[in-house]
Amino acid sequence: MISGEKLTKVFKGTIIHSIHIHQVELLQNHYIGVSDSGVILFLSDDDKTVQEHLDSHQFQRSDIVDLGRKFIIPGYIDTHAHAPQYHNAGTGTDLPLLKWLEKYTFPVESKFRDLEFAEHVYSKVVDRMLRNGTTTCCYYATIHLDASKLLADIVSRRGQRGFIGKVCMDRHSPDHYIETTDESISNTKEFIRVILEANNPLVQPIITPRFAPSCTNTLMTALGDLAKQHNKVLIQSHLSENLDEIQWVKSLYPDIPTYTHVYHHFGLLNERTIMAHAIHLSEDELKLLKQTQSSISHCPVSNFTLTSGNMDIRKVIQHDIKLALGTDISGGFSPSILQVMRDSIKCSNSCSFVDSAHKALSYEEAFYLATVGGSKVVNMEHKLGNLLPGKEFDAQIIDPFAPNSPFDVFAGDSLKDIFQKYIFLGDDRNISQLYVKGTKINFN
Repeated sequence: MISGEKLTKVFKGTIIHSIHIHQVELLQNHYIGVSDSGVILFLSDDDKTVQEHLDSHQFQRSDIVDLGRKFIIPGYIDTHAHAPQYHNAGTGTDLPLLKWLEKYTFPVESKFRDLEFAEHVYSKVVDRMLRNGTTTCCYYATIHLDASKLLADIVSRRGQRGFIGKVCMDRHSPDHYIETTDESISNTKEFIRVILEANNPLVQPIITPRFAPSCTNTLMTALGDLAKQHNKVLIQSHLSENLDEIQWVKSLYPDIPTYTHVYHHFGLLNERTIMAHAIHLSEDELKLLKQTQSSISHCPVSNFTLTSGNMDIRKVIQHDIKLALGTDISGGFSPSILQVMRDSIKCSNSCSFVDSAHKALSYEEAFYLATVGGSKVVNMEHKLGNLLPGKEFDAQIIDPFAPNSPFDVFAGDSLKDIFQKYIFLGDDRNISQLYVKGTKINFN
């Protein structure tokens, strides 16, 4: 029992979560108790143990919530999303990365100097992410300081757990969407200060060089220094998403061995680093990511949509690199981590077309990456990822029998069958309730 915690919620029913990448627990007829601070106090199917908890907290059995045919799973962790690009989600899918940025992405991101425009888009994207079960999200904002602070404020008001990054880019960007080096450094420092001083443990800053080609050496050096100064603040950027991008980086840094080594050169690879995409990595780059304890956010929906390539997810797992999933809105057209899980399985399946020895990703492994994997990538595995006692109650209550559910359940279906149907066919209609740190989220 955790001392000083008051039991405020107890659910009875089925709990489904990952213990490790090869093990999903399906726990029927279990009780889960949550404290007033949002911490899980117990998870048990033993009536005597449960009664002891109830008695010690003077909690009435009549107040237990019986889930019936619903089940509880952890909230999803999206480790790579561009909040301003939600404006374009589902459009502009006809170009590869660099041309796509120029034609579609930079023009819309430049509009976020207008705070009314920013408020409208950011409110929509945060609400949409929550409706899809994303309790934690790593957001890229734009280069605009005030709009980035606004995104952090909206995430805070909505009750989501978020890592918010003011994007840094001081070169190779259009005239209508670029910072000076001094502006980028000073505004990033100010953004970090404001978010940390707000003292909301759910909302944290994240250092965000857009990618190496858009940041001068001076800026990259300064961001590396900031990362050293703020040694608990996460770092996020892009890595080896597109073959043309990789050639561009080689031309910019001819004396540095690889794209991954560029970030290492500037002090931006460590246990707090999240590199999105990382599709086309050499053996040396994989070893460097492992050595520095850096992470990868796998974004298969975007990788397919922008024809960037297939990441060999099994190779990353074999190198024991921290790995999770990202929607990459709007390169990825869907805000749903369920869709990302499905495409991560398809991506792995397609690797087996050219390598018969490739072991395709299972749906259980994809679920792990969306939950426990994400918790490790954001360095919060001690608090998030599954529903073990001592962790915070970031959770979804899933109703397989919801009105207009996108899948059907039949009499002979086992719990495992129902869970698998949810993974492959479910959507936001199946989310009955959502909790972040024990607080119920009210959908707007």
